[in-house]
Amino acid sequence: MNVPLTPIRFLYRAMDLYAQKVGIVSGDRTLTYGQFGERARKLSIALKKNGIAKGDRVAYLSFNNHQLLEGYYGVPMARAIVMPLNVRLSVQELVPILNHSGARMLLFENDFLPVVEQIKAACGSIERFVTLNEKTAVAELACEELLDQGTPDDVDVSCFDENEVAELFYTSGITGVPKGVMLTHRTLYLHALSVATLAGDPKDLVDLHTIPLFHANGWGRPQSSTMLGSKQVMVRRFEPTGVFNLIQQHRATEMSLVPTMANALLNAPDRARFDLSSLRRIMIGGAAASADLIARMEEAFQCDVLSGYGMTETAPVLTTARAKGGIDESDAAARHRRRAMAGWAVPGVEVRVVDANLNPVPRDSRTIGEVVARGDHLMAGYYKDPEATANTIESGWIHTGDMATWDEQGYIQIVDRKKEIIISGGENISSIEIEKAIFAHPAVFECAVVAAPDDRWGEAPAAVVVLKPDMSLTVDELTAFLSERLGRFKLPKIIEFRDEQLPKTGTGKIRKMILKEKFWAGKEKRVQG
Repeated sequence: MNVPLTPIRFLYRAMDLYAQKVGIVSGDRTLTYGQFGERARKLSIALKKNGIAKGDRVAYLSFNNHQLLEGYYGVPMARAIVMPLNVRLSVQELVPILNHSGARMLLFENDFLPVVEQIKAACGSIERFVTLNEKTAVAELACEELLDQGTPDDVDVSCFDENEVAELFYTSGITGVPKGVMLTHRTLYLHALSVATLAGDPKDLVDLHTIPLFHANGWGRPQSSTMLGSKQVMVRRFEPTGVFNLIQQHRATEMSLVPTMANALLNAPDRARFDLSSLRRIMIGGAAASADLIARMEEAFQCDVLSGYGMTETAPVLTTARAKGGIDESDAAARHRRRAMAGWAVPGVEVRVVDANLNPVPRDSRTIGEVVARGDHLMAGYYKDPEATANTIESGWIHTGDMATWDEQGYIQIVDRKKEIIISGGENISSIEIEKAIFAHPAVFECAVVAAPDDRWGEAPAAVVVLKPDMSLTVDELTAFLSERLGRFKLPKIIEFRDEQLPKTGTGKIRKMILKEKFWAGKEKRVQG
């Protein structure tokens, strides 16, 4: 028997086995898996009644909530494509994405009314605007009214084509220009199975959705959590005290963070007021973590803390730094160092570190190459962009654009983005390595290292540093601290202290390009004049 692979089967499994169990907590609203499944099925029928046909794109502009999660199932049930949007993007960034995708419906929270008003004037393909809140002049329909048009009918998954696109995410991760990453039903199903193999005892898992569901680390979890019948708690917007309160209230066992989020939790002054003992595991991804960050998090939260690695194009998880048989973890420092790595491949994918000819580089933890991957849960390609697809996928391997080393055990250590490697006097310098060394200083809250122009070496490292409140540090003191940890040629030639936090993307990544532009602007003027 061959049943099409689709994440919709996970929802039906949850409805069958966990119908009376609390499945979704979203603000003041609590839904059992039976209720959640009924709403997703009604959404599917209602979408069809409103003209959404097979392959149509249905966009969401929303913070984490149960309606957005319902869209992950209800939209593909209608044989359409769900397209969550990054809520931190500007109108000037959202309009080209919506026009390129040809989205026919936009569901949105009223927080974004000013944005949606401008989108309505600029995106002719969108025929229906639906608010997730109270009806407004911009929206002809409220979400609850839309659902009232539906019925909780089952869909016959046996007639689905598992290779149809179910989700579309726009990302600039590999190419620098927003591209629509196409993920099929099959891709999502197999990725969820892979992630589920990493879970512990599932019977009392409580998954705290701390990362926005439009981000890879956010939407990579719900399918496996639904399959396992886990309680899923929505974090509408990340704020440390709110996160601590949800952990305590719902006895959360799992959450994912990007390093800037982890740092914010570590430095929150009220952390000790909350009972966080339910936590079992914290995954850190989205950017490279340091061994020092892992150690601090383990000490603060008294649970397993480890890194993971992936990207939107890989649906997203490729590797995690989980324990591996045959490796002695009795030494705490060595264990923290390994847990901070990207780790080793999850089931269903092969990951390699290769040279320019796709030949694996030596597994010596020194030789740098590019991370490539192939397997069961990689993207089908970029939407309406065969050229970009061909440039990213070569001979069946997807190029990540990340540079790394690896060791005999297959543990991968990301050293930098291909475009962010600092080339100084012919030497390749990892900005991530320098950042980890800076972050180890107890006075540092956050930092970023970028390439700055250098008349002698071409490029040199420049560090932008934010200190913790009421802490002090001079350039000479930090340089002396780094001199004990880095080779002389890796020491930042420029160290700049800032009072305000560093600019970040909607998912908490530091926007290095903005920082870099400041250093190169003067150089460009000198070249031009």
